[in-house]
Amino acid sequence: MSFNVKIYLNQNTHAAPLAVFRMAFGVMMCLSIVRFWYHGWIETLYLQPKFHFSYYGFEWVKPLGNYTYLLFVICGISALLIAMGLKYRLAIITFFLSFTYIELMDKTTYLNHYYFISLLSFLMIFLPANAYFAVDNLIKKQSYRNVPKWSIDSIKFLLAIVYFYAGLAKINSDWLCRAQPLKIWLPSKYDLPLLGDTLMHQNWFHYAMSWSGMLYDLAIPFLLLYKRTRMFAFVLVVFFHVFTRVLFPIGMFPFIMIVSALIFFDAGFHEKIIGFLRKILKKWSLRAESRSLKSITVKENFNIKRKKLVLPIVGVFFVIQLLFPFRYLLYPGELFWTEEGYRFSWRVMLMEKMGISTFKIVNAETGDSFYVNNADFLTSFQEKQMSFQPDFILEYAHFLGDHFTSQGHKNVQVFVESYVALNSRLSAPFIDKTVDLYAEKESFKHKTWILPFTDDIKGL
Repeated sequence: MSFNVKIYLNQNTHAAPLAVFRMAFGVMMCLSIVRFWYHGWIETLYLQPKFHFSYYGFEWVKPLGNYTYLLFVICGISALLIAMGLKYRLAIITFFLSFTYIELMDKTTYLNHYYFISLLSFLMIFLPANAYFAVDNLIKKQSYRNVPKWSIDSIKFLLAIVYFYAGLAKINSDWLCRAQPLKIWLPSKYDLPLLGDTLMHQNWFHYAMSWSGMLYDLAIPFLLLYKRTRMFAFVLVVFFHVFTRVLFPIGMFPFIMIVSALIFFDAGFHEKIIGFLRKILKKWSLRAESRSLKSITVKENFNIKRKKLVLPIVGVFFVIQLLFPFRYLLYPGELFWTEEGYRFSWRVMLMEKMGISTFKIVNAETGDSFYVNNADFLTSFQEKQMSFQPDFILEYAHFLGDHFTSQGHKNVQVFVESYVALNSRLSAPFIDKTVDLYAEKESFKHKTWILPFTDDIKGL
């Protein structure tokens, strides 16, 4: 059977799945912002640190002092408006910009699911998620029964990329042949009720978790797509993410993925959800809204405005998502060691890395030197992340060089003695201690001052 792109792009489907996804996404994001604020993480992660690690090219993105709270308020309100479908286009653009700004403020807080939310919210800018069951319908006095099929499929495709690429990343010798790093993490969960004493110390269980995690990630997109296996797949999604949430402190991510998986269900399922919400609205006796609903004109198909612009943007977006995770192939050396091309590639919980980095400030002319107490400049969380990530080490070295130069020190050089342990291996020298990192510049080029990895990890 041949596939005709032009015919596919003109196909329509019921708008209910997109409307339910919009509401669920908005509610989950609003709760995430409230949770972040409630735990005091705005203060501890963005306001207390004296120094913030930046993404290359985004050094200008910094916390805004006490106005950082306002940024979170804007992000949370925009998420709520998304859920309501009120001023949707403005709300989703505002959410994307504010959330991504928050994500870029400090590289120390990088998580794969933050990146996923930024990508998803960018994609949703171009989707008619307010065409059906949205407050915008009340304002414009019109609603649409159907939306372009590709608008719903694009969300499914992005979710499939996340899962499948995470599965591909697990096809490596450390994960499958050594059960690392699960063999390090799972025994620490000995206090779990029922499972702690019986399973968490068992060698076979570590391998079972590793292999099942890889197979789950590779298979789940296809199981969700196929109607006969969809319910079974959703049960797997719920079990897998609830179980990982119990084992590991990964925040809202499991719940976000569970709710997102609902997009794979047929329109009838989502119509039932919307029908349930309509009943709740009627119980609230919203008479004014009921009168407004009667005055809404329901049209058959939603037509994307500026379609000739939107489709190429979405197409380029997905080409980037398919290719960008493989940029690590452009760098020499072991990816887990150098981490060049590691971020933004859906490599989830693949390694346990610990390091210690001691910085020495040297006067190039006199040879006088002294060591830096990292705690004077970094929080414990920042120091932990810095100790084993080369781009962090380089940025921190430049910060130290600038700081001590401004303090009146002359001919400043910055050297680091660094040791890193990867996935239960013995600690090994990480950075060439003879290289003046203050003289090295950040770029997308390979960092030649990273010492070679002395072992071999096979895989993708």
